[in-house]
Amino acid sequence: SRPILDMSYSRHFLDFQGSSIPSSMKKLVVTKLSQNFREAVTLQQDSPVPLPEDGDLLVRNRFVGINASDINYSAGRYDASVKPPFDIGFEGVGEVVALGLSASADYTVGQAVAYLKAGSFAEYTVVPARQAVPLPSVKPEFLTLMVSGATAYLSLKELGDLSEGKKVLVTAAAGGTGQFAVQLAKKAKCHVIGTCSSDEKGGFLKSIGCDHTINYKTENIESVLRKDYPEGVDVVYESVGGKMFDLALNALAIKGRLIVIGFIAGYQNPTGLQPIKAELLPAKLLKKSASIRGFFLNHYLSDYKMALQHLLKMYERGDLVCEVDFGDMSPEGKFTGLESVFRAVDYMYMRKNIGKIVVELPHSVSSKL
Repeated sequence: SRPILDMSYSRHFLDFQGSSIPSSMKKLVVTKLSQNFREAVTLQQDSPVPLPEDGDLLVRNRFVGINASDINYSAGRYDASVKPPFDIGFEGVGEVVALGLSASADYTVGQAVAYLKAGSFAEYTVVPARQAVPLPSVKPEFLTLMVSGATAYLSLKELGDLSEGKKVLVTAAAGGTGQFAVQLAKKAKCHVIGTCSSDEKGGFLKSIGCDHTINYKTENIESVLRKDYPEGVDVVYESVGGKMFDLALNALAIKGRLIVIGFIAGYQNPTGLQPIKAELLPAKLLKKSASIRGFFLNHYLSDYKMALQHLLKMYERGDLVCEVDFGDMSPEGKFTGLESVFRAVDYMYMRKNIGKIVVELPHSVSSKL
């Protein structure tokens, strides 16, 4: 048995309304490595609720975020040494229902927190107090900033070299991360072009300041860019991969920069990557003095808290739209409960979402927050 905390803190074993924390819970577990999420992941009904150690919080998850990279994680592409079974889900928002003694110096039962940590697709998650982010309330909008907002902010800050008048092309612009790339590029007084798959998404992009939207279902992106931007674009914020990568590379201006934050078109493929026409890459880069930079959030965690605090302030001032998509328009309705995570992942790969896809986890104990 692990010593959790001084028994004078025994009330911390209870949630803030005084009802006992259950001994078992539901959670999603990767039981087989596969790029097919439904094949890889199992919903376990009676996993033990984990106990916080001295510096930990036990968080009852209220909202969890869906990321394109959930499929990369369940396919075992991030760390070949990790073998199933392992927990999945990267980010959550909820309230503290129990905590260790040293963690109680900064947190209390009932406090709203967000976190970035593997294992969020569960009813309860243990989070080290130093990794938690205190929030004014439990709101799904805060969840949009944890991975998506921070990725857009840090990648553009570190690699974008944005300045007034620069032309920025954002692919998958109406998605969870794209929405922030558009807004942050506009804040830097850039001219922003966004690709999307529907007129509805185009309308959303215009509402957050996008100067030029291209619906790739009805327009030829290459032709539009060649006609409207004959000199090319200065920065491409790219998350699609495959043919879109080639197109983005060809659209770069002199000294242009291509920032790769993903290649979602290849995530569901057994091989992962869709082929690109890279044979001419050195010549294309040389001809334009252009560059390609990759960005993976895990390599920038030293700046993560700073980025998040900046984004939270922007949101609270009303300077940032944090669009959340609960799947209300999906065939089976809103994403509620862990069992709907499977539908939510499918919905993202069908390119239906506007903004960040979030799943709500209802609890029988209603929150006072």
